[in-house]
Amino acid sequence: MLIDHASSAPFAAVALDYSDGWRVSRHSHRQAQFLYAASGLMRVISQQGAWVIPPTRGVWIPPYVEHEIVMSGVVRMRTLFIDRSRAPSPMPECCVLAVTPLLREMILRAVDLELRPRRDTFYQRLQALILSEIFSLESMPLHLPMPRDRRLQVICQALMAAPRQDRTLDDWGLEVGASARTLSRLFTRELGMSFGEWRQQLRLTEALPRLLAGDGVQKVARDLGYGSSRAFSSMFRRLLGATPSDYLRHHASGNYSKGHGV
Repeated sequence: MLIDHASSAPFAAVALDYSDGWRVSRHSHRQAQFLYAASGLMRVISQQGAWVIPPTRGVWIPPYVEHEIVMSGVVRMRTLFIDRSRAPSPMPECCVLAVTPLLREMILRAVDLELRPRRDTFYQRLQALILSEIFSLESMPLHLPMPRDRRLQVICQALMAAPRQDRTLDDWGLEVGASARTLSRLFTRELGMSFGEWRQQLRLTEALPRLLAGDGVQKVARDLGYGSSRAFSSMFRRLLGATPSDYLRHHASGNYSKGHGV
């Protein structure tokens, strides 16, 4: 389904609020979209993969990319629609970006100005600043790519349903009818990462909503199949640059510094 938002304008800022568990069904836009939530957490799902978007992050969605969105918690979505002529050529695919405090305030200001009947040159200058800030943002490792190969799809879908599974590629090979060596090669070729790296990425995308909802680190680690909270925290720090407790503390304080993964 194709949805247009202010298609005659090169830039539009839209405010939408959703309740916990709300799902926006699969759709696309003629415009590029910068999807951001001032509160709550979003999961964005497309044929290319899945992304988890906490309030410290935004996701860039190019024009005509079909996607659906699932809300965790009450989500105050503040999203930008950007004409293709103003979209950056180096961003042809979906990606998660670290939202700076400056960009957050500019997005909220743009939404406020969008609601006014008359807009002056200040709004145009603000748009240019927003685009400049978006295009300089740091890409974050919150993408869970999805495979095309049927055998990998069986494995990935089973793990998404039960992330704590610790079956090896040899185990999976018996189920899908392929050797562990073949499956390993397919993971690298189709997803650009090993089976173990993909499973870690999956567990990270599962951990973030639970941590932000208030679950303890030990409980999340146990639910996701880690033998200890230390092993889980090590994975979390390696992928996001901060321990779970540091991440949550920075999230609560609004101190989302670049270079520290938070």
